[in-house]
Amino acid sequence: MSDAQQSTNHQNRQPRWVAILWAVLFLGTTVIFWGAAPSIAAAGTPRASIAQTTFDFGKIFENQPLTHTFVIKNTGTAPLAIEYVDPDCACTVANYDKTIPPGGQGAITLTIKPYSVIHQFKKDAKVTLNDPEHHTMNLSLTGVAQPFIEIQPSYIVRLEGAPGDPVQKEVRFISHLPSPWKITGYSTTIPDKIEINLKPEVPDQVYDLDVRNVCQQAGRYAGVIYLYTTSKERPRLIVRVFGELYLPSAGGQ
Repeated sequence: MSDAQQSTNHQNRQPRWVAILWAVLFLGTTVIFWGAAPSIAAAGTPRASIAQTTFDFGKIFENQPLTHTFVIKNTGTAPLAIEYVDPDCACTVANYDKTIPPGGQGAITLTIKPYSVIHQFKKDAKVTLNDPEHHTMNLSLTGVAQPFIEIQPSYIVRLEGAPGDPVQKEVRFISHLPSPWKITGYSTTIPDKIEINLKPEVPDQVYDLDVRNVCQQAGRYAGVIYLYTTSKERPRLIVRVFGELYLPSAGGQ
């Protein structure tokens, strides 16, 4: 075989090896590419959607538990995790679904314990999520709490003045019960210090309690008035009395 023929055969063989090498590299790149694609698609993103973040109970009685469930949806392509729900008050208990699948919905239930609200109230809870765009949200419960028996102006009476002065304070009890209500009697731990007069203002609904100081000595005292009622919800009411009697200063005589 001549040198020219050998050179030609060598040139013909070389592209085959080059072709094989390129084929191997191409196939390897293809395997890596197709192997990486599923992991990118599987990552996805959770998306939280909630129709309402505030609920108003309106007018309610103070003795009942208050419960409301907020519905939260996952409109994303990855599981939505409710990581934590943190109420702003120990009187509020939270129960919630930990994970919501894509396209699904879950619940966050907030319950306020009885006798934990008074007058106009607002209880908040902070929700922490794995949604990268809405990592936190705030839920609120509002309303106006009405006691079964309203005490005006307060359940604390302060009698201040000179010994023997006709120092007197009035406390009014207003029933918000749907049925007739009565105060059937009363007692006190300091009968030697105060005089009590109870009278109905509106039959079966409103009572006035007059508390008068009868103590003749300077100094301080404290005691309690117990009132007994026909209500099974509030069979006993308490009024706390604080007396402070002082002699007029010499400069004031």
